[in-house]
Amino acid sequence: MEQYASLTSRPRRSTILPMKLLFRIYVRLLMCIILALFSACRPDGLVSVTREDLFTLDIGLLEDQIDLYNLEGGRNSRTTSLAVRDGLFYIADGNGGKVVHYTSYGDLLFMIYNEETNPPPLTLRTDVEAGGIITRRAFSYPLQEPGTIAVDARKHIYVEDRLPYERRRFNTENRILEDSIVLHFDPSGSFMGYLGKEGIGGSPFPNIERISVSVRDEYAVVCRMPTGWTIYWYDAEGTLLYLLPLKNENIPIPPDRQPVFPSIDTIAVSPDSRKVFVKVDYYRETFDESTNTRLGTEPDSSVIWLLNMEDGSYEGTLEVPFFEQRIIDPRAVENTRRTTERLFYSLLGVVKNDQVFLIFPVEGGYSIMILSTDGHQQRRGFIQVQNEELQYNTFTISAEGILSALLATDFQARLVWWRTDKFLEEGGAP
Repeated sequence: MEQYASLTSRPRRSTILPMKLLFRIYVRLLMCIILALFSACRPDGLVSVTREDLFTLDIGLLEDQIDLYNLEGGRNSRTTSLAVRDGLFYIADGNGGKVVHYTSYGDLLFMIYNEETNPPPLTLRTDVEAGGIITRRAFSYPLQEPGTIAVDARKHIYVEDRLPYERRRFNTENRILEDSIVLHFDPSGSFMGYLGKEGIGGSPFPNIERISVSVRDEYAVVCRMPTGWTIYWYDAEGTLLYLLPLKNENIPIPPDRQPVFPSIDTIAVSPDSRKVFVKVDYYRETFDESTNTRLGTEPDSSVIWLLNMEDGSYEGTLEVPFFEQRIIDPRAVENTRRTTERLFYSLLGVVKNDQVFLIFPVEGGYSIMILSTDGHQQRRGFIQVQNEELQYNTFTISAEGILSALLATDFQARLVWWRTDKFLEEGGAP
């Protein structure tokens, strides 16, 4: 018995330390996995910002679906756009002819829909008396082609829509069709009126590039034309405050950049001031030195101009670095020589304190860059998007700096966000 006891006691004592070691190893591995998920660095050194998948929508025509594709599986031509305010999602479904409002958990709160292009709602009430209290409701409105959408702090909704053919008109001076208006809905989804260039009930806009909400619930409608851009600025009641045209021939060029060719990439609106950010990309001609023959153009530089809407003056500039990637030089005999290709970031938007948010597509997602207007801060990161989610992407950035997106696969649309506001607060760490 003593021999048996001694034999059994040794294994028990010998397994205590390995169990502790295994536990410690397990804890460390778990911590490494968590760190890899929440603050992973890519091989190129970019910090990967944490992604949160919120909810999904099936492809289809019902109220809780989105009409991204036609029956043959092809992408329809109309726009689907997204706005996020205080964690609530607003989607303008151009193909479906509807506007839907969801919580971040995917609960459908209301829908504004065209009865001619949508089946009757199954889960939303349509027969509520005026002033009745109900949380899930559908409103009928003859939406034609809803496009870009914006939501102010009061939860009022502004959405672009196209006019019927008989109400469209051609502007001979600018050589463009004016066929768009901005519809105004209250927080519950009830129609308040429409806005044109002059304000409430005004004449139609030309091509609307974006609608943006600014300080004191003022909002701007940015239009793009062959001859240039025009910014219409309204107060919360829809009164036109400022009108600012930017002609192509008047695009500013820094004095040290001559000779270059300017091209406005896009125009973004500050959420907390009466300023707009005009991103201009500059190109220069390239020549064959041996024959002095013009070969084409290449990127020279990219500058964001800060424009004061009140007086139309430029208040400063912000130099935008290139996105640089290494590529194989096709002129090399053995294809082993690599060169650096310089490409332009795209301006996604501006967040509070006039911080500029830029984006560029890369393998596995998007590279992001955030610049401060004082030029002293520059942060780079990476957001992950799967290859299967590249069928259709639309992004929006909130005033607080939360990046949200609708990412479409062949079978569904995923609503996600990245807490890039934390990325901003912590100086580049997600």
